[in-house]
Amino acid sequence: MARFCGRYFRNILVFLCVLAVAGVCAMAQSGTNSGTIAGTVTDSSGALVPGATVTIRNPVSGYERTAKTDNQGQYRFANLPFNPYHIEIKAQGFNGYHHDVNVNSPVVINETDALQIGTAATTVTVDSGDLVENDSTVHTDVDRGLMEKIPLESQSSGLSSLVTETSPGVSSDSNGQIHGLGDHASNTFSIDGQDISDQQSKVFSNQLPQNSVQSVEVISGAPPAEFGGKTSLIIQVTTRSGMGVTKPTGSVTTSFGSFGTASGGIDLSYGGNKWGNFIEVDGLNTGRFLDPPEFKVFHAKGNEQNVFERVDRSFTQNDSVHVDFNYSRSWFQTPNTYDNLNVQNVLSGGATPDPVLGSVGDADQRSQIGTFNIAPTYTRVINTASVLNFGAFVRRDAYNYYPSNNPLADRGPANLQTSSISQYRTLTNSGAHADLSYSKGIHNAKFGAMYAQTFLNENDTLGIVDPLYNAPCVDANGNAVAGYASPDNCGDNFANSNYLAVLGPYDLTRGGGLFAFDGHSDVKELALYAQDQITLGNWLFNLGLREDVYNGLTTANQTEPRLGLSYKIKPTNTVLRLSYARTLETPFNENLVLSSTGCENAVLSPLLACSGNSLGTLRPGFKNEFHAGFQQAFGKNLVVSGDYIWKYTHNAFDFSVLGNTPITFPIDWHNSKIPGLVLRADVPNWRGISGYVVMSSVAARFFPPQVGGAGATVGQTGLPFRIDHDERYNETTHVQYQAPWKWGNFMTPWVSLNWRYDSGMVAGSAPCYNLLSNDPNSACGDTSTTLDGQPAVDLSHLTADEEFQAGMVCNGQRATPGNPLPAVCPASEYSSTLIHIPAPGTGDNDKAPPRVDGRSLIDASVGQDNLFHGDRYKWSLHLSAVNITNKYALYNFLSTFSGTHYVTPRALTAELGFHF
Repeated sequence: MARFCGRYFRNILVFLCVLAVAGVCAMAQSGTNSGTIAGTVTDSSGALVPGATVTIRNPVSGYERTAKTDNQGQYRFANLPFNPYHIEIKAQGFNGYHHDVNVNSPVVINETDALQIGTAATTVTVDSGDLVENDSTVHTDVDRGLMEKIPLESQSSGLSSLVTETSPGVSSDSNGQIHGLGDHASNTFSIDGQDISDQQSKVFSNQLPQNSVQSVEVISGAPPAEFGGKTSLIIQVTTRSGMGVTKPTGSVTTSFGSFGTASGGIDLSYGGNKWGNFIEVDGLNTGRFLDPPEFKVFHAKGNEQNVFERVDRSFTQNDSVHVDFNYSRSWFQTPNTYDNLNVQNVLSGGATPDPVLGSVGDADQRSQIGTFNIAPTYTRVINTASVLNFGAFVRRDAYNYYPSNNPLADRGPANLQTSSISQYRTLTNSGAHADLSYSKGIHNAKFGAMYAQTFLNENDTLGIVDPLYNAPCVDANGNAVAGYASPDNCGDNFANSNYLAVLGPYDLTRGGGLFAFDGHSDVKELALYAQDQITLGNWLFNLGLREDVYNGLTTANQTEPRLGLSYKIKPTNTVLRLSYARTLETPFNENLVLSSTGCENAVLSPLLACSGNSLGTLRPGFKNEFHAGFQQAFGKNLVVSGDYIWKYTHNAFDFSVLGNTPITFPIDWHNSKIPGLVLRADVPNWRGISGYVVMSSVAARFFPPQVGGAGATVGQTGLPFRIDHDERYNETTHVQYQAPWKWGNFMTPWVSLNWRYDSGMVAGSAPCYNLLSNDPNSACGDTSTTLDGQPAVDLSHLTADEEFQAGMVCNGQRATPGNPLPAVCPASEYSSTLIHIPAPGTGDNDKAPPRVDGRSLIDASVGQDNLFHGDRYKWSLHLSAVNITNKYALYNFLSTFSGTHYVTPRALTAELGFHF
């Protein structure tokens, strides 16, 4: 295997070096995520027509741009997202002219448009044929015009929130975490051709600022051959560009809202026919940066700053470069629970028979993340049918986690957080990619290669802060007691047979010091691919082949066919499609070394809940993915698209957590089976009304045993269970209205409304009653018991606050943070207002696990984009409200990955903007 991997790495390095030399010797305006349309407008005799107005639009995504032909009758639209477009041309004294163009390659599309003499009275004609796209892969397109009108829940994870609100099959989780089509965070963000597959939620990394985005395409079908790694969702982002902006344009915005939230930003576009620059700077400060485990917001402050710049330069008609640069910094508190307030711990005498216990203050854990990215791309137009792109990139995430100033205040509830931890972790991803696009006749082909190297550094420092965890002594009932330094001297108590002497030097409650773990790894990845989209009449065939090689803590390679076909039935404007993909599934990089090697460390092994022999290094797996779907237009005002999905993964990845700390790490299950259905309906524009509905039902069934990584979070029965992000159904409905008339000189405002329904994710830690004898796959674990001989539920392992967070009720009494329910509650009297608890005897990890209750969240925005009727200078005012009804609901409860989080309470925001 090592020889095989080495040969592939040498071959790709030679190939990339050849392309680099070719680029230097050659030394276009589009990267690999976008295309260009260039045209010449003439009259019927062939004479050039300057000053004609050319408009290009996609009626489904809402993308629209306008240009004027120059003195040579020429126009050019660069940086176009891959999509079909409707083009309209108007000129004085000529009939209007329109036609359709399909942009699906970086190869420049050259048009010659001949106008006929007439009245120029023809208007845009959009018919049902413009609404369907003959493509074998289902995808969602979102343009900037729609982005600015959708009320988003998270300002600091705007890109993730946008995907959640617009794409089917996405399970909405806390802190900007998105789960696409049943997989945990298996998403790739392709930013102007640079693929980023590391996690992009608030607690792992800083996202690309939303204000730098021009358009987004979310591929939720079988991925094309050019994409590998994390492929449940491919999120292709085209950034804003200043190319061709001869008059500088930009905006200055500021906003204020609930939870003391304030933000400000400035963006500027400027350039010429052969160069362009776009720069964006913004900042955010808020009292609710992360989603807290309490509906009441406290200890949740945070701030973020972003700088993004894109530079385009065309040297010749055939040679150009573009460079993306981004730096983001965020700082935020880890939200507390009521259990984290006034923490009780050892004040003195921790190693004596009589330690002094008292308040050590509130927990005060914080994080800081710095993200740097630079990605230059060189484009060479070889001929009218071929374009070469060569790019390089360096991206670095530096994550700092800080414990409380008094580490003893980090003692968690119910003895779950036993350690105080600090972490400094860096993830540096560097590499190069090259692709050759060829588009001619029936072929639209692409050949490419990618080499990436990821440098992982994990530096963790920890100490035990629970005096009852690994206590040397126990009382007569076997209960751990505080104090004492050794089981050899327990006085009137007894030696603890489970005491681990290896942890003694790191027990901070008994005068110990800190343990340091330093993990390092270097992950190399190589990919070669070829794909061709062949159009034969109404048939379209997608043929692709990809080879992935992974060389990290372990090695793997996979040959991956990617196949798809679609057929367009023109009389009914129907598209039928099928697709298949095989993919190499690679482990998550975050804390990969800790998870793979931690169980081999005598100190970390008990803290990571390692059971038996070490499961060892996480190994890549593979997935077989099948899709069958359709797209149907109804007239010119409605288009519906849907897909049925089957996904089978061998070595399926998930996340676990170190104690109850913010330190999470990947683990590996034997396999998973994920079937599902996704639907989307769009109303492009009908009398000022536009909108869409996305809905999905996706199962996430995982099968033990755990085969890689630290710990073991579910019993090794081999029976399937629903992972904690499994959700039966979710739906988003978006409607917006822009009246086409004015009140005098006053343009009517637009109004936007969002309704999001989630049926609720699995809440596997919620107690319930179901004896194992009734169901070997019981979801209730060891919480089933009896009271006076009758079925009952054991609540003793939860604190009063955790019972309150779950809305638990016993005999009509609801738990509060300071008043727990009885330790044992009769099953007939036990319920929850926030979690669906299976009826006694029905709880099953696969068929009927406990789930967070369904919730409907309603958000709205209203705005005026030109308050004072300006021409060159404009003022805008936008008002938005998230969770208008102030719905009291959970995202999750004691999730293995992320704990407990509530949805955002009602949040109001006003944004004022100046545009020039």
